Amino acid sequence: MRVHIVDDDVVSRKILKAVLGNIGHEVVESPGGGAALLAYDMKPCRAIISDWEMPDMDGLSFCGEIRKRATARYTYFILLTGVNTSQKDYQQAMNNGVDDFLTKPVDPNLIRMRLRVAERISSLDAQVKQLEGIIPICTYCKSIRREDRVYEKMEFYFKKYASAHFSHGICPECKKKHWGEEKAVG
Repeated sequence: MRVHIVDDDVVSRKILKAVLGNIGHEVVESPGGGAALLAYDMKPCRAIISDWEMPDMDGLSFCGEIRKRATARYTYFILLTGVNTSQKDYQQAMNNGVDDFLTKPVDPNLIRMRLRVAERISSLDAQVKQLEGIIPICTYCKSIRREDRVYEKMEFYFKKYASAHFSHGICPECKKKHWGEEKAVG
């Protein structure tokens, strides 16, 4: 899994990078939230491990920026701290979109377990998004079943829910089937 480490402390980044590399993760690292956002926008990752206190953008603000971005896959966010460890701090982190919270120095076994959870959640998120993309459609009339179980003509459904418009025409096979061979050719 691709993991992005964001920490202004070079030593902390190098230690985490070695731990994650040893357990098979691809690691990207940034010295702060601003640089990490640029890297994320170019290539989103599945997990972020970020320090809470950084000079350019703190970990909570960075997490908030990540949550504003619409990406194809969910990004699991782990916040690290050596200072902010109260119940109020944990609640604040969770309210800001943080998925997990660890204190420094990080235990390699704990980070490995947290990243296994991140992999599971990322995989489940991908499955949910795939299922959400399935549209229940009538085999015969092609009407679409809405959430309230009412069937609606495809054109109206897409216009209402997807802001899509249809341009009608007849494909060559249907023209041949419904109008016959002579009319289809000419």
